[in-house]
Amino acid sequence: MFAFQGEALVLRTVDFGESDRVVHLLTPRTARLTAIAKGARRSRRRFAGTLDLFNRLVVQVERRRPGSMARIDQARLLDSFPGLRSNPRRFALACYLVELLDRLAPEGAAPEEGARLFHFARTALEAVNARTPDARLRTLLEVRALDALGLRPELARCVRCGGSLGTDPLVGFHVAEGGAVCRACGRPGDGLLTVHRGTLRALAQSTKLPVEHLDRLGLPATTLAEARRLLGRFQRFHVGLTLRSERFLEEILSGASGHAA
Repeated sequence: MFAFQGEALVLRTVDFGESDRVVHLLTPRTARLTAIAKGARRSRRRFAGTLDLFNRLVVQVERRRPGSMARIDQARLLDSFPGLRSNPRRFALACYLVELLDRLAPEGAAPEEGARLFHFARTALEAVNARTPDARLRTLLEVRALDALGLRPELARCVRCGGSLGTDPLVGFHVAEGGAVCRACGRPGDGLLTVHRGTLRALAQSTKLPVEHLDRLGLPATTLAEARRLLGRFQRFHVGLTLRSERFLEEILSGASGHAA
């Protein structure tokens, strides 16, 4: 029998049957964990206010038979991140981050992987909860999400030979191979994206800062636009589709920029 008791973040919920709810959790022990909350929709007292999106909980989960869905027996609310629901940009970015994690986080991962993902998710939601995000913070958190998932692109060395990227201001980037390509390894017809080395350096630097300090890293407009193009292609390659929350986020952020202008 599988049993887990500890902290969890709610990534997604799906109504099931007449009274139940399937909940996608992120935990520091398992990474993603899918469990069913029996009677969650019928009873006003059972799980009241705990199984909402983004919530940080203490849960007790059991799987009584191999191959069956785990069952949430108890849930206690630790933090609802109320700031995420009070501002459209905060809400949109938080939705995007948890959908990205729900799509790409493994289920039943090793404890060290689960702990890394959970720490990123919790600190990222705390950061978004405390400030009004913009395209820059979205970009830097997206790099950190890929890093926590073990999918961060190679930004400092050639992904093919492992050597230096040289001194040219422009380098190629191969989305499918996962990183930058030096001049010697680049081949005609490779379909490389052309990016400035300064853009790669800025993204690499963002992985070294605590999540709560990412807003200290400045990105010029041209660097930000180039980083967005690169990360958009890279993320969609791994996810395989355009996330619904991504469209919503881009509409919210572009609307905010237009209003500010």
